[in-house]
Amino acid sequence: MDTLLVARADIEVVGETADCDAAVRLTKNVVPDVVWMDIRMPGCDGLVATQTIVSDPHLSQVRVMILTTFALDDYRFDALRAGASGFLLKDTEPADLVAAVRTVASGDALISPAMTRLMENLRPRPNNRAPRPSSTSSPSGSRT
Repeated sequence: MDTLLVARADIEVVGETADCDAAVRLTKNVVPDVVWMDIRMPGCDGLVATQTIVSDPHLSQVRVMILTTFALDDYRFDALRAGASGFLLKDTEPADLVAAVRTVASGDALISPAMTRLMENLRPRPNNRAPRPSSTSSPSGSRT
């Protein structure tokens, strides 16, 4: 990820860590615009680290993006509930990862196109109610 981002003139990589606890400490020290966080990391998990970062008033401008190999619906929900500004899978195209940094840094949220399946599952569906009993109405509105 670093190599991909360092090559961009408008993006500065200010740190990298191997575990969540170090990521939270580094974020508090550097206060970056965007933090990339994995779900499973040594130390606390990425969801706990995300929630810690976004709930800190000193870090209110920091946006967290989850970048992971785990395309599980529970992780997606949990990441958004924890306050992540987005969720992408590690198989996302490099150009899309760079665009994601810019998008999230500008204040917008972003989700992986793979999440459209998840969003489809959230959409209300017509229920399978039994048909209403048929009736006829006369002009006066009385039922017959």
